[in-house]
Amino acid sequence: MTTLTSPHDLLAAVPFLIGYHPENSLVLVALSDDAIGMAMRVDLPRDVAAESFDLLASHFQRESADGAFLIAYAQSIDEAEPVLINTSAALMRVGIAIRETLVVSDGRYRSLMCTDSECCPPGGNLVPDIDSSRIAAEHVIAGHPMPFASVAGLVQSIAALPSAGDQEWLAQVAQFAVSPDDVDLNQLQRDGATAVIDLAGEYQAGRGAEDRELVARVIGRLSDIQVRDFALGSHNDETTNFYWAMWRELLLIAPAGYVAPIASIFAALAYERGEGALAHKALDRALVDDERYSLALLLRRVFTAGWPPQSFTAMRAELHPKVVAGIFG
Repeated sequence: MTTLTSPHDLLAAVPFLIGYHPENSLVLVALSDDAIGMAMRVDLPRDVAAESFDLLASHFQRESADGAFLIAYAQSIDEAEPVLINTSAALMRVGIAIRETLVVSDGRYRSLMCTDSECCPPGGNLVPDIDSSRIAAEHVIAGHPMPFASVAGLVQSIAALPSAGDQEWLAQVAQFAVSPDDVDLNQLQRDGATAVIDLAGEYQAGRGAEDRELVARVIGRLSDIQVRDFALGSHNDETTNFYWAMWRELLLIAPAGYVAPIASIFAALAYERGEGALAHKALDRALVDDERYSLALLLRRVFTAGWPPQSFTAMRAELHPKVVAGIFG
């Protein structure tokens, strides 16, 4: 993340950090030796116990943060001020310094730490246009997409396409579904794992989802937990962008009943990439498809507990060789 040198920079960076322009939100940005770390967004708390603010602070403590930016997107300063005070107090209790606190309301922002009326007038300053900001230019040059206008846009970006409901497509996927009682279970698992690698190769070659039978094979075989766990750990630093594109597209076209495994894998990868809001929305899709899907429920607990993404990456990398051995011997 680029260096943030002003409130303008901070306000321009927040939508990139969480993936969309927030409303009615409390955003916390972690700092470690002045480097930007984890960003958290929660609904603007109202009438909550002090322990809830301590829980937020514990996530930053686990992240080894030494500083924090706080931004409240609220209807008014009166609504936001107690939230910022309580959050600041909880962070300072665990030794985290508050570098800036901002309130954004009705297109204007104010700093609660600045006492200079010339740079911080009582009526606040206009929120800068993100499109013309230095932060946006740096992100676009680096190949990052512009943030969505709202959380609704984020949700729509991973919503099912109309083609996902086509009955012929469902039947094609269903013929590759795996039952735990299949006589040739291990052979089907090998076929599924191989199909995942083959399809990722198609994306790496720039062909994407052109081979519809291969796509159907991957989606259908992911109904097996071993194949799903193989898929969860099959990317590395060199191939992650191809897998990211693959899982996103498969999430859009997977038929009902086959969404949960793909949505869970996509959520895990999004979390590792620092896209926490997108990760949670992907889990929403998984649990709509199957409200008891165990991996989605597990990932929800992991993400909510604030596990550092690198810890999750390490756990996934440790598990993958065991899954490979289980499938291929």
